[in-house]
Amino acid sequence: MITAGDFRNGRTIEWEGEIYRVIEFQHVKPGKGAAFVRTKLKNIKTGAVIENSFRPTEKFEEATIDRLDMQYLYDDGDAYNFMNTETFDQVALQKSNVEEEMRFVKENEMVKMLSYKGDIFAVEPPLFVDLEVTQTEPGFKGNTSTGATKPCIVETGAQVMVPLFVEIGDKIQIDTRTGEYLKRV
Repeated sequence: MITAGDFRNGRTIEWEGEIYRVIEFQHVKPGKGAAFVRTKLKNIKTGAVIENSFRPTEKFEEATIDRLDMQYLYDDGDAYNFMNTETFDQVALQKSNVEEEMRFVKENEMVKMLSYKGDIFAVEPPLFVDLEVTQTEPGFKGNTSTGATKPCIVETGAQVMVPLFVEIGDKIQIDTRTGEYLKRV
């Protein structure tokens, strides 16, 4: 058990039957009245962000989030299929639940599965991935002053904005958190 006075960014708690991660917190001591903790909480499963205030002595159950390395196997049309490389157990997650996180992940790549009490609710792709450019317009020198970009499609089907010098067949590094081009590899 932890109290609202123990809140820190990134801590996960169980509150009103849901699991929340503390995004922001602030201890407030007004001139009149009792102190309180103002928080922003993100629902782990739905992604909804709420704001709430708690008394510093309110108690919460701390939620332990398990991270398990799994290999992405294939996309069967409705779901993404993963395998635990130690036990060879397979798990299928609905596309609609994890489609955003999976747009830069190739088959046979390792990802982290986030679960609470055995219930998988999210996928964490690697922070940086190297992907091949499969489709892009040719870039022309002289038609911009600085920092011009163009759209390109990478081997997973995702679209990324890249500098004009990137061509079809180039391997590029992408930050999966932001979807931004980092460099050519």
